[in-house]
Amino acid sequence: MGYRIVVAGATGNVGREMLNILAEREFPADEIAVLASSRSVGEEAEYGETGRRLKIQNIEHFDPTGWDMALFAIGSDATKVYAPKFAAAGCVVIDNSSLYRMDPDVPLIVPEVNPEAIDGYTAKNIIANPNCSTAQMVVALKPLHDAATIKRVVVATYQSVSGAGKAGMDELFEQSRNIFVGDQAEPKKFTKQIAFNVIPHIDSFLDDGSTKEEWKMVVETKKILDPKVKVVATCVRVPVFVGHSEAVNVEFEREISAEEAQNLLREAPGIMLVDKREDGGYVTPIECVGDYATFVSRVREDSTVENGLAFWCVSDNLRKGAALNAVQIAELLGRRHLKKG
Repeated sequence: MGYRIVVAGATGNVGREMLNILAEREFPADEIAVLASSRSVGEEAEYGETGRRLKIQNIEHFDPTGWDMALFAIGSDATKVYAPKFAAAGCVVIDNSSLYRMDPDVPLIVPEVNPEAIDGYTAKNIIANPNCSTAQMVVALKPLHDAATIKRVVVATYQSVSGAGKAGMDELFEQSRNIFVGDQAEPKKFTKQIAFNVIPHIDSFLDDGSTKEEWKMVVETKKILDPKVKVVATCVRVPVFVGHSEAVNVEFEREISAEEAQNLLREAPGIMLVDKREDGGYVTPIECVGDYATFVSRVREDSTVENGLAFWCVSDNLRKGAALNAVQIAELLGRRHLKKG
């Protein structure tokens, strides 16, 4: 006996990836409903490589009564309307937007890091999925924090355009093509040209000069990992289609060597250590696409602080940063609370 699962936002990048991962991981779903806005009604969504095609239904008219879980990838505005409706009907919402992440009554979950926090989902029947850049970083930080207690994290991100949705990917493609043929590369989705460029600006600016994306990494890391950890982030958009990269510097309370850190990371769930210290002995974003793992490379000691380490971290942002983490939350919820059969 399996679950009745809803995927809302099934026509978007993350929604499609959710369907792929549900199929790949053979999630025990007896029934799947795929929802989107009225303009997509009548279209079909592919259920991974199973050959099954699912009819898109209008989320406005869908009755969630009797459904077990809903994976939401519809943005904060639509989530604000539909998540309470689904939750009130008894369908647990696993939300990919930023709307509920800092709500004290909504658990913010990365299953490899804080699985026990999911037990608080009953307060609102909603579980939040973290920001893509936060998710991969805390997976890498967790085993190190358990071993030596992290005091401070300094991170610079190199985030792919898929984090800005299909419009971001289209803009990189179109600008690159236009530059090659000598046409103008006018920015539309981004604030400046993204092709052959980097932009140190993701989301809106806050009063202190940081961006909302940087703020998310700070507050979400504290909520997921440890409220005492200090974090400063610089988030940068780069001309890569899929795959977020991060250069991370960490300061610990106790001494930890690069070798000890490598051994811990090698055995940690969700992590693939690729750190050969030779030409090509590290992972770049193009190599992580389609993979479940968070890859860690370039682990080394940071001599500028006491008990410091530096490392490079790469992950598929549409997978671990969004869709995969949501499916893992659904699996965790099933194991701990919604057992079937």
